[in-house]
Amino acid sequence: MGIKRYTAYKDNTITNAYKANLETRATGSNMGLADSMEIFSIYAQANSSSLEAARVLVQFPVSSSDPGTTILSDRTAGKIPASGSVGFYLKLANVVSTTTVPRDFTLVVSPVSQSWEEGYGVDLSNYSDETYGGTGSNWINAEAHTTWKDIIGTSIEGGSYLTASQYSAVNYKQTFRIGIEDLEVDITKLVEKWITGSAGSGYENYGLGVFLTCSQELCQSGDGSRSYYSKFFSARGSEYFFSRPTIEARWDNTRKDDRGKFFVSSSVLSGADNLMTLYLYNYYNGQPTNIDGIGTGPVYVRNYISASTGLEISAAPDNPITGGWVETGLYTASFALSTTEEVVFDRWSNAGGTICYYTGSYQPKTFKPSQIFYIPKYVTSIVNLKSEYCRDDNNRFRVFTREKNWDDTIYTRAAAPIQLKVVTDSYYKIFRVVDSKTVIDFGTGSYDSTRLSYDQSGSYFDLDTSLLESGYEYGIKFAYFLNQVYEEQSETFTFRVE
Repeated sequence: MGIKRYTAYKDNTITNAYKANLETRATGSNMGLADSMEIFSIYAQANSSSLEAARVLVQFPVSSSDPGTTILSDRTAGKIPASGSVGFYLKLANVVSTTTVPRDFTLVVSPVSQSWEEGYGVDLSNYSDETYGGTGSNWINAEAHTTWKDIIGTSIEGGSYLTASQYSAVNYKQTFRIGIEDLEVDITKLVEKWITGSAGSGYENYGLGVFLTCSQELCQSGDGSRSYYSKFFSARGSEYFFSRPTIEARWDNTRKDDRGKFFVSSSVLSGADNLMTLYLYNYYNGQPTNIDGIGTGPVYVRNYISASTGLEISAAPDNPITGGWVETGLYTASFALSTTEEVVFDRWSNAGGTICYYTGSYQPKTFKPSQIFYIPKYVTSIVNLKSEYCRDDNNRFRVFTREKNWDDTIYTRAAAPIQLKVVTDSYYKIFRVVDSKTVIDFGTGSYDSTRLSYDQSGSYFDLDTSLLESGYEYGIKFAYFLNQVYEEQSETFTFRVE
């Protein structure tokens, strides 16, 4: 699957709000261990011109100096793709509150520019938890007895952040029309800067600040005379597993192996549509292994009319076809082929063809246009679905799809196998059954993160169950992209995670 999540390892709410007496400000208060985080702006509560605000700080495991499994360590291990092939999204979950929820406001997401401590406070109501022994951030201090400072070293209040005028492509915004929306922002450029940033570069990972825009918060201009009280997000200490702050990595890890649905070149299709792709999988003792002598280099494919003869079929534009390395033990080659042969044999070899690594076969089909407008309907099943999985499993789900109007009679059952259909653009989502909460949505965006792969045995997808909370039943739904529309299929498949 093309999804991996990184949960925040520290967060906090900092504020200069007045305490209950409306005389003392809570600038020394800390809420680092609270199970929620709060953002607000209050105008004219203490007097006719008073301004109060609360901001959120949150930090994630990105670089080698951060605790636990980091984005950098996963990239080094090949668990997430290289820069340019993966997107990173900040996700904060709304918390239902008894307080009034503001409407039509905008939150800014900006990198913090210095290190800070989480602290041990929990009181978001009365701000009774002063920073203990100097440990923990607050409105005045970033850590211990160190004040917040701007980029030139001048002490400031409310946190220190990189601005768009100082550093490009690091500031983000999201508008909340109703007020109860979750926050989801694409912070890919910033995360990539964190990964490659070095000490003193200005892009060290100190986390993120989330707060109202200047005109809606502490500034005297714009809409500063209006209160925005109060927006809550779940903190990392929340009891709700799927609500904790995360950075979600998304990428397209689809493998489209056309060996089971190979079409010969057609004049009614574009050059890109005529390209078919074959894969070579090299495993030793159940582990993917690079081919000795090739490693990550090119591999070459030649097509023959027989497995035993040397009569070769020319393939355009090159002969032999140059294939490439995808990942450990996986090679691929794409080409267009014109032939009338019912069976074609593909041989994978070195450049000179003197060493044959593998010989496979496929049955080319002919693409034919139709005078009838027809949108097929499908029946879907998961052929290897189990009722229960462990949370530390990584499972491959095999999906079998056939057309709904297949003539399922006694004769067809006995005389012919059910015709497998591969829907090339098919997607899955995962939801929690007890409350229908979507925990992995259809990944149909820029990175196609939940698109199914396919090979000659049909479609499939891999699911990392560590993304799911144990003790619950989950459902799987599929959506197929047909006639330029995503159509959710009727079937639901359920399993439990323990």
